[in-house]
Amino acid sequence: MVPLKRRKVVSPNVGNNTGAAGGGDEAPARFPGVVLFLLERKMGASRRAFLSQLARKKGFQVEEVFSDDVTHVVSENNSGDEVRTWLDSRGGDRGRAPAHLLDIGWYTESMRAGHPVRILNRHKLQQMDEAEVVVFSVPSYACQRRTTLDNHNPVLTDALSLLAENAELNDEEGRSVAFQRAAAVMKALPEPLTGMTQLRGLPCLGEHSLRVVRDILESGASSEVESVRQSERYKALKVLTGIFGVGAKTADRWIREGIHTLRQLQHSGRALSRAQQAGLEHYDDLNQPVTKAEADAIGEIVERAVVSVLPGARITLTGGFRRGKLTGHDADFLITHPEEGREDGLMSKVVSWLDSQGFLLYQKTTRNSYLESKDGPVRPTSNMDRFERCFSIFKLAKEEKQGPKPPGTLTENGVKNQNTAEDARSLGAHMQVKGEASPPQIDQNSENQIRSGEQRHRVSSEDGGVEETKPAGHKPWRAVRVDLVVSPISQFAFALLGWTGSKLFERELRRWAGREKAMSLSSHALYATKQSRYLRAASEEEIFAHLGLEFIPPSARNA
Repeated sequence: MVPLKRRKVVSPNVGNNTGAAGGGDEAPARFPGVVLFLLERKMGASRRAFLSQLARKKGFQVEEVFSDDVTHVVSENNSGDEVRTWLDSRGGDRGRAPAHLLDIGWYTESMRAGHPVRILNRHKLQQMDEAEVVVFSVPSYACQRRTTLDNHNPVLTDALSLLAENAELNDEEGRSVAFQRAAAVMKALPEPLTGMTQLRGLPCLGEHSLRVVRDILESGASSEVESVRQSERYKALKVLTGIFGVGAKTADRWIREGIHTLRQLQHSGRALSRAQQAGLEHYDDLNQPVTKAEADAIGEIVERAVVSVLPGARITLTGGFRRGKLTGHDADFLITHPEEGREDGLMSKVVSWLDSQGFLLYQKTTRNSYLESKDGPVRPTSNMDRFERCFSIFKLAKEEKQGPKPPGTLTENGVKNQNTAEDARSLGAHMQVKGEASPPQIDQNSENQIRSGEQRHRVSSEDGGVEETKPAGHKPWRAVRVDLVVSPISQFAFALLGWTGSKLFERELRRWAGREKAMSLSSHALYATKQSRYLRAASEEEIFAHLGLEFIPPSARNA
């Protein structure tokens, strides 16, 4: 806003704008018509000194003592009446045009923009009396609130999520969950956060999270978050845990042994599991987002495989894609059959079909270890369910092909296609047939070759033999992480709920069930402790009803 009258321009070196408060690193005053004064009342001396120095670095002129030159008075957690009373006690605004009385929000937005922003009604202290402050209200549990993909505070949630991820990578689960819950609260806010007073009384916001939020609101960034983002340990953990089959504990052990990069891992001579070897070979592909179109293409392949071995079976795409996301890190499919028991033995047949058709670069299947009568949800549940599952890496074509090549001709991978024309037609246009392996060799000269998968790797199989994962190289296909899960129809609703996510939403559902309802919830069943019985459910809506919760559709579970 243009000042009400022309005021004396004060040199940035006059008065208290030099010395310890500003140091010698503040920028020349760039906005001569704007002179700031930050009110120390309720702000504190050290905080005021920090904000004053930040403003000077941005080219703002800041007065340490209130004078007739001040055009903008900035305060925090003060009403307009309180600031006017303070000014009157010092003879302020007598015989001169009144200064703008502004909330800290105007200062924060101006620092972020790098210039004085236009003064709106929401910036004026006259509009910020406590009775008129819009304070947000959010339920305590994430499973009580709807959180869509329309995030109004992405800068805040990204910062808190990064701290949560860093804590998880460092095996600090408690801190990780605390930051996750704080981020979930920020995601649930109906509009952008403009001031700390709007958070008054909200759940799941500890002192640490509030400090991070305050720093971002005031200066546009959190020094702690940026420090983590730039730390060598965080970078190394991200790289190493980006390898399929490598968890935080393994990555930490490697880092303590001096391994921080893929190249160092390659040259270490370390023996890798079959999953880790496949993850290293297809590193770049597996660290690229999977699109919804790619997930749908894989779904068609999975459906063809399932129906070919068990007609009438049902296949559902779960995870983030079911919640409305357009990208994810993998594709998860839940498989069942309307007749209880018909799903027995299904997974091995599906995996065999997919492998025989050349769709699998890697797979590992685990058996169903859930025995309801023996160790059901009465016992403490874990984050991992016990369904029969297949962890796999799919070979997905990047683009549609004109048609299958005749048997015996070379594919684009340089290997012979031995499939018959009929088999090739059954594969469809989505996948490239997997070729035969050439003699194994290990090229140790370039980390880029590892990341692009241009070389082949020999690995030891579980039975002591030697297996070889297929090369990536320059190819018309990409590797994609795919999880297949088989559930009996009696447990399907619970499995669908558990495999839809988000991870925090599911954690909060279990916490609600235990603390508020004396129940035990897993991806297999819901158990009422006091009644000593299982509560059956044929749909997610029934599970929410058993828990006394309003049903929240998948698209609103993005906590």
